[in-house]
Amino acid sequence: MKIQSLAVIFIIIMLPISLVLTVYVQNQVQTINLQTSYDEKLTNATYDALKAFQLNTINSSTSDLANSKLRDINASVNTFFNAIAEHFNLAGYDKDTLQSYVPALVYTMYDGYYIYSPFTNTLTEEDEGITYTDGEKIYGLKPYIHYSCRYVNGSTDVVITYTLDNCITVEGTIGGEAVYKTGYLLDDVNVSGSGTVSYRGITIEEENLLEDVGFYENGKFIKRNYSYTKIDGAKTYNERDHSFTMLNGQKINTATNYGTTDSSAIEYYKNAYEFTNWVRNNLGDLTTSNIVDENGAYNTLQEEFGSGLNIFGTKQGNAENIEDPNSDFNQHRLAVIRYTIEKNLSIAIANYNRYAPDITTNFQMPELQEDEWEEILNNVSIISFMQGLSIGGKIYNGYSIVTNTKTKEVVNTDAIYIIADGYYHRATDTDLIENSNIEDVAYLNIDFERNSVTNGTTTQYFYPHTELRLLYINNKPNNCRCSR
Repeated sequence: MKIQSLAVIFIIIMLPISLVLTVYVQNQVQTINLQTSYDEKLTNATYDALKAFQLNTINSSTSDLANSKLRDINASVNTFFNAIAEHFNLAGYDKDTLQSYVPALVYTMYDGYYIYSPFTNTLTEEDEGITYTDGEKIYGLKPYIHYSCRYVNGSTDVVITYTLDNCITVEGTIGGEAVYKTGYLLDDVNVSGSGTVSYRGITIEEENLLEDVGFYENGKFIKRNYSYTKIDGAKTYNERDHSFTMLNGQKINTATNYGTTDSSAIEYYKNAYEFTNWVRNNLGDLTTSNIVDENGAYNTLQEEFGSGLNIFGTKQGNAENIEDPNSDFNQHRLAVIRYTIEKNLSIAIANYNRYAPDITTNFQMPELQEDEWEEILNNVSIISFMQGLSIGGKIYNGYSIVTNTKTKEVVNTDAIYIIADGYYHRATDTDLIENSNIEDVAYLNIDFERNSVTNGTTTQYFYPHTELRLLYINNKPNNCRCSR
């Protein structure tokens, strides 16, 4: 056979294959581009939701109350779906259609989490003021779920609720007596007979905390600098012979004058010292072998670190204190938090298949990466899921995790600012090492965020602290009002 004939045969065979491969590659590229675009849109919508929640809580004096927090979360959920509709508008999807592809939103809080997903209404006609009908599918926040675990050991039967830091709540019976205690676990705290408190060799003293407060008085906006103390976690400002708190931009006077210094740090260490000793004396022998489920049966959480791990142990690697990140206590605490989130979220997403009969996707929880779990387990965060959208060669199955580092609920090292030379710095900034003009108090990062107060239709903005953030760019100082 001539070479020309072979060439013709080769072209006839390879041309269709080449065309098919070209189309396939183009489809794959288009699918990848769509996947990247949808990931970005989902992340942007999740960030918008977190920003709305963040702004509402920073500017609210009642954000710690359950009803107020529910209001802020519902407003954040609404922001998410509005943002989803806006970001996906060019893709031809509206808000109602897109909601069908979101099996769950998760809001992880300090000691538990909310899941926003559909559920079946079971309210009867006897319930007053209800606009839903019995058996109707409703999208909404499900009841709050705590990061809890049950332990049974002889006459001890307790449920311990963990948090994103070293605070726990113990509820149940010990030796046949009912107990309910909440506190922080700390080692190396020393309380002397004279009442002096030290932590890891450092004496804890009273502080003089100051910040600017904006409020309306007789219809006029006023901003003044006040010292303040913290009473039950709320700021109480001191003014002559009385004190006041802030509520919706208005001063609420109290008859008591709490003075000009804050001793909450001293009380924190004293209470932690007493609570830690109580836990060690009453629950010090609890191990992972004592874990049971809510019905008192075997719980697979026992297998996380093997049976017999001491719950309140300190030695794990080189840990010397119970509050150290790699202590037995903290490793177990993180395992409990992750277990509760994974278990209930997997059920919520799997059950979504019953609520989306028109979508052929098999909704299921994706496998989160270890670094993503690290973010979730150490911060207030929002986790969003979107599944079932067609992106050409595959079905989109995406999720986004956005963490909140500016919150009143969780305090980590990066959230602490120290004032020096008229600027505020992170506590970990290296330029503080040789700085001698440092205030002896520290503030949360949210204390440097812009606040607002509203009087009718008029809104005024102010900063509780007027210091600027000192950043170093190319080894040169650069002043800006930012916290990133």
